[in-house]
Amino acid sequence: MEHREILRVGRVRKAFGGISAVDDCSLSVSPQSVTGLIGPNGAGKSTLFNLVAGLYQPDEGEIWFNETRIDGRPPFEIVHLGLTKTWQIPHELRNMTVLENLVLAAKHNAGEHLLNLFVRPGQVHRDEKMWRARAREILKLTQLDALANEHAKGLSGGQKKLLELARALMTDPTLVLLDEPVAGVNPTLAANLMDLIEKLRQGGRTFFLIEHDMNVVMNRCDRVIVMHQGRTIADGTPASVKANPLVIDSYLGG
Repeated sequence: MEHREILRVGRVRKAFGGISAVDDCSLSVSPQSVTGLIGPNGAGKSTLFNLVAGLYQPDEGEIWFNETRIDGRPPFEIVHLGLTKTWQIPHELRNMTVLENLVLAAKHNAGEHLLNLFVRPGQVHRDEKMWRARAREILKLTQLDALANEHAKGLSGGQKKLLELARALMTDPTLVLLDEPVAGVNPTLAANLMDLIEKLRQGGRTFFLIEHDMNVVMNRCDRVIVMHQGRTIADGTPASVKANPLVIDSYLGG
């Protein structure tokens, strides 16, 4: 594994109506790792993810991705740089098919621009064909290929989580932020999803995930970062974090 950081958050602050959600938070993520972010409800984890993804702008501090400063950039630019995010509650396009959900997520698609339909119809057709083929590859990888033509609203909760990951992969990301990827997912599907994440990590991708399931965090993450009251209070191997008195007192309990 390389030693440089793929993501670096430096002294970031974000307040809403005078209440600090993220307060002088600093952390980093190593390339080709699975890094867990844990902490009690209200610790600022989801707000931090939204800051990294460009959905919020920090009041102070810096966020760097692959040596590029990204705080203040719009989300679409950050996605084009290779960083994408999934949602704790899936945001599927309910009345579109599973395949269409993926094709729509592709970046650099000529069909995104209305003018191309008239001036570059051939390119639009070639892009559509290419992205549909790529979508089918990803659906096979995520074991959703049998559901390609089903409407997304008909999927189970676990399948919607897989669809979230599949749509993220359509953007060809280097780093994926996963917000509670196994929450509400049955144990078998959760294990399959984490196996897939490990396979993708071995293929070169990096994952930074918020998760409350301690079995997932302690057995599937290379490293664990703990947030409390908007800032980082611990950072290390799962074993060292689990044994940290500050973490036990503020989060794990007893």
